[in-house]
Formats: sequence, C-alpha cells, structure tokens
Amino acid sequence: MGKINSLFSNIKQHWNTPAEGNYVPYKEIVNLGVAGFGIHWASTLGNAIGLSAANFIVGASIGLQPVHLQIMLIIANIVGIPIGIFRGWFFDNHKLPGGKFIPIMLRTPVPIAIISTLFVWLPYKNMEYWTKVVVVWIGFMILSVFLGFYNEAFAFFKQVITPNAQERANVSSISQILYSFAPTVTSLVVPTIAGLTWGMDNIWTYRVIYPGFTVVGLIVLFIFTPKLKERIIVAKRPVEYVSLMDSLREVAKNKYFWIINLGSWMGFLEGSSAVLVNWTFNYSDGGAHKVYMGLATTLISNAALWAMMLAPFAIKLMGKRNLLIVHNTINVFLYLILFFVYKNVLLMCIVVYLNTFVNTFSNVYTPNINADMRDYHQWKTGVRVDGLFTPLTLIGTILGFFTGLVLPAIYEKMGLKEDYSVLYNDEMRNNLFTVLIICSIVGSIMNLFPYLFYDLTEKKHRGYVNVLKIRAMFEDYGNGELEDAQLIDAMKIINGVRADLQKKTVDKRALALARKNKDKEAIRLAKAEIRESKKHNEFVDGLPIVKEELEKFNTERYKAQLASAKATLSNGEIYLYSDWKAERRKAKQLPHSTAEEKEIRADALQLARTKKRSFKLLNKYGKENLVLPDEKLAEEIRNREYNTETERRQIKKELKAYTDGVSVYRRITKPYNDARNLVIQAENYTHLGDIEKLYENIMAKN
Repeated sequence: MGKINSLFSNIKQHWNTPAEGNYVPYKEIVNLGVAGFGIHWASTLGNAIGLSAANFIVGASIGLQPVHLQIMLIIANIVGIPIGIFRGWFFDNHKLPGGKFIPIMLRTPVPIAIISTLFVWLPYKNMEYWTKVVVVWIGFMILSVFLGFYNEAFAFFKQVITPNAQERANVSSISQILYSFAPTVTSLVVPTIAGLTWGMDNIWTYRVIYPGFTVVGLIVLFIFTPKLKERIIVAKRPVEYVSLMDSLREVAKNKYFWIINLGSWMGFLEGSSAVLVNWTFNYSDGGAHKVYMGLATTLISNAALWAMMLAPFAIKLMGKRNLLIVHNTINVFLYLILFFVYKNVLLMCIVVYLNTFVNTFSNVYTPNINADMRDYHQWKTGVRVDGLFTPLTLIGTILGFFTGLVLPAIYEKMGLKEDYSVLYNDEMRNNLFTVLIICSIVGSIMNLFPYLFYDLTEKKHRGYVNVLKIRAMFEDYGNGELEDAQLIDAMKIINGVRADLQKKTVDKRALALARKNKDKEAIRLAKAEIRESKKHNEFVDGLPIVKEELEKFNTERYKAQLASAKATLSNGEIYLYSDWKAERRKAKQLPHSTAEEKEIRADALQLARTKKRSFKLLNKYGKENLVLPDEKLAEEIRNREYNTETERRQIKKELKAYTDGVSVYRRITKPYNDARNLVIQAENYTHLGDIEKLYENIMAKN
C-alpha cells in the first residue's frame, strides 16, 4: 500500500512539472498516450492496405496473385525512392509552426482517411484482373505518400520528446500501454464482427467496419496532438539548409546506422510465420473458427501490455543492446518450439503469445536505439539529422526488390496463387506453415548477428547528450539567447567535470540489515541512498566525453582545424577555391600513423572536398547570380495573393527559384560558414569564466 501511495504522490508532484533530470511531465505522457490512440485509429484502414499475399484486402478480398503483388510492391518502392529522399530532406530543412514533426502529424491524417476509404469502395468486382492490378497500385501509391510522412513524423517525434535515453524508454513504454488499446480493440472487434458477417477476406468488412474507427481516431488526434512538445537539443537559431549529398556522406560514416539497418535487412525472413494465427483461424476446419479469430488475436496481443510495462526496467537492467540480443536469442528457440507444435492450435497460440511478449520489447528499444544513433551523429558532425537518414535506408528498399520475392515464390510454389480458398486444405496449409517457420528461424538468427558489433552504450550516450547541452549553452550565450534553466543544467555538468567526481560504491548491506530488522524507515532511507548512488554514477558516466569537449581546442587536431578555418575566413564569404586540388594533394601527404594524425588528415581531406564543391558551383552559376538568403522575401512570396491559376503557378515558380538559389548560395559559402562557426565556437568557449559568473549570480538569487 505504501508503494501505491508513493506512486500516486510522485505522479501528483510531477503531473505538470517533470522530476529533476527529466523533461516530460506525466500530463504530457498521458497526452501522448491518448494522442497515439487517435494516431493509430485515424490510419487503421490506411495501414491495413498493403501489397502482400498476407494482406486480406488486396489478397483474399480483391484477389491479386502473390507474385504480382510483390512485383507491384517493387515498382511502388522504385517510385517511392525519390519520394523518400524528398521526405527526409523536407524533415531536416523545414520547421513549420509547432515543430518539425507535430505539424505533419496534424496535416496528413485527413487525406489518409479520405484516400483509404475511397480505395476500399472502388467497384473491384466489375473490373478485369489487370485493371484491378493498375487501380490497386495507383491507390496504394497515392496513399503511401501521405502515410510515409504521417508514420515517420510520429516515429521521429517519439525520439525527440526527451533527450534523456532512460526517460525516453519510460515515456515510450507508458504511452504505448495507453495507445496500444487502439489496435487491441481493433484486433478484437473487427475480426469478431467480420466473423459474424462478411469475414476478413471480404471487402465489405473494410468498407463498413473500419470507417467508424477512423472518425473517432481523427477527433482524438486533433484534440491531444497539439498538446505535445518536441525537445531537440540545438541552439536557438533558424533551421539551416542541410545539403543532401553532404548529409549522405556523413550518415554513411555512421557505423551505428549500418549496424541497425543491416540487422533489419538481414532478418527479412523473421516475420515469415506471422500469418499462422490469422490463417489458422480463418481457414482451418472449413473456416468454422473465424468468429474466434478476434478473441485469439486479442488475447495474444495482451502479451504486449506486460512487455511494455517491463521494457524500461529491462533496458535499465541490461541496456538496449543486451536486451536486443536476449530478445532475438529467445525468438530462435520459440520458433524452434513452434515448428513442432503449430498443428495444435492451443500450443501454437501459447508460443505465439510468448513470441509477441518478447517481440514487443523491440517496440520500446528500437526507436530508442535509433534516437541514440541520431544523438551520436549530432555529437559527431555538429548537425542534427533526422529525416536524411531515410535516403540510405532505401538501400533496404532496393534489397527488398529481391528478398521480397522469396515469400511470394514460396506461396506459389506451395500452391497459393490468386485463389485463397486453397488454404482451407489442411495438408497444403500445414506444409506451407512448416516452410514459413523454418524461414523465421533463419531470419531471427540473421537479424541477431550485426548487433554483436553494436557498442553505443548508455554510458556513451549520456556523454554525447551532455556535450550537446554544453555546445548549445556556449552558442546561445554568444548569441545572447541563453536561458537560465539551460545555463544551470549545462553548468552542473561542467562543475561535475571540474570536481573530478568519482563513482560511488552501491552498498546494499544497510538495506539487507534494515529488512532483517523489519525497520520500515531504515528500509526507505537505504533504498533512497541506493537510488542516489546509482543516479550519481549515471551522471559521472557522462563526464569523460564532456571533459574531452571542453579541452578539445587545446589538442593538435583542433589547433590545425582553427588554423585552416582562420585562413578560409581571410578569403571572404564568396571565394573561388581554385587551389582545392593542391590542398587535397597536401592533405593526402599528411602523416597518418596515430589516431590523432588520422583525424587531422581526414579533416583536411573533408575541407578540400567542401572547397571543391564550392569551386564547381561558383564556376557554374557565377557570383552575380547568387541569391542571398532572405526569409522576408520568401515570406512575401508565400503570402502573395493570386486570382488565377497562372498567378498561382508564377508564385510557385518564384518560390522554387528562390529556394534553389539559396541552396546554391549556402553550398558555395559552406567552407566559409563552417570556418566561421568553428572560430565562433572556439571564441565562445573562452567565455566560460563569464558564464560561470552568470551562473553564480543566478544561483545566489535562488
């Protein structure tokens, strides 16, 4: 009872104000959970439409062949590559009123609802087969444009709601418990009603039952999503243009990006057996169990609730990497068990329940691993990139052109083509299930392998986030925009470095003694001491990287960078770097025996490449054709009124010309701007004494 009272007291205390070291109050976590409920339901029908044989809408309902569906998906993915690149560029180069992601979450759901509803109401029965193929592909393609923005915006938002990795896991877990109620209700209600009416393999299920969820979802979404807040640790300056090619080069150097995506690409077979439950209930014993499919899937999905509750504790106990490895190892054994018991419906459901429980941990740790990777990238490069990771993930899309044909080929080889009634044949269905389970075993093993090389620990991540706070503090101080709370947070970290804090020993003997004596007050105090020691140790873990940051301008590497930056600044903002080849030759000749020498050489080569691009662009466009960034001009063009279609096109043309011109200007002046930013940062770092005095004055007042 005491723990329950303590929990409610904690929630009440931090309902509107987060606890020390955290960023998100409980009220916002609840808002995220309820908003997620609306976000899921508003797109339930849209996300239910897919180009695969396992999809009831386009497969069993409309009746398209598995291989044809995979070919359609390949073509859709090819067309989607430039759309995905544009989407990534848009996220990183635009900040609408309200943030980078929240405005997208509010502007795309209505088009998704309209398009998906029209999709299922088209008269497919009156169409020839190839007409259906074309119509389905076009509808899916239009829908996927909006769904891509919508789903990515929500995924990215959850990664920036807090920079605290453990808090992010906690927020993700609690909010998912709330909004997982949406798919839970859907998985219970829809199959149950469908089993009593048309069935999951009939288009009328999607025409009549789903729209109600969509409407409720839209209402909830528009009420609660505006109450959320993005928290990205960057200085208070306007969004700057992020060059696509420069971002791709930097992202390509991010080893954690490749590890994360290789796991996904190599494990493409792991989900092969995901159809077992639905197809067993829908087709076994002549379809007599259809009405129970909703109950079965709901009970199985209940496993996710317990996993989401335990995920933050598991992450805190063993770390995200170790949790991932444990999760995938258990999966291998579960698929092996499933291979022997899948013909027994009860045992199959138990194994799938356990599989769902284990897999749900990834719903919490995967977005957190991706968020950690982005924070690392920001620390490494100095540029915040979210969307522009997307273009390189499209490598997986290209690989999917080939790997995606594996399952459809297996389906057709085993006898499943456009007539899904063959699944009523128990022998045929069981033979197919056997092959699919073997595929899942292979996929889970392949998914596990890349993560054996993942070493971005929670300790390292804390250090990277601390450095981002320090950098933002110095930059905002230099720009006269430093806030008191931001200053206090950053100076606590710096003071920790200067004090050379050491880890405390977490001594549990006092707790054991208090429990032995059954002394409640002593137990409470001992637990508080243990929590404080662990919190202190976590803080100390993040300090070594901060120490390196504060001392970096004393290293040979940064001395060399500063010398090059000052030389670049002396050339002026617009300069024709005709000597870039000589600089590149000189850079290649630099020694590279030690780690520091390799870094100095890599920096020099990178600067030569930047000057090369600037030189070629200035030669191409000429100095007289450069467009200076002027947000007032852009705003004037955007707000210009028009009366005719010709005038509208003219405004669009002028805005594109302005945007393209600014893009060229920023790429040409990149060597100068990078040099200026480094020199300013070095200058700002010399003002630490002044910042300390400001901090002391603030603390004295408090």
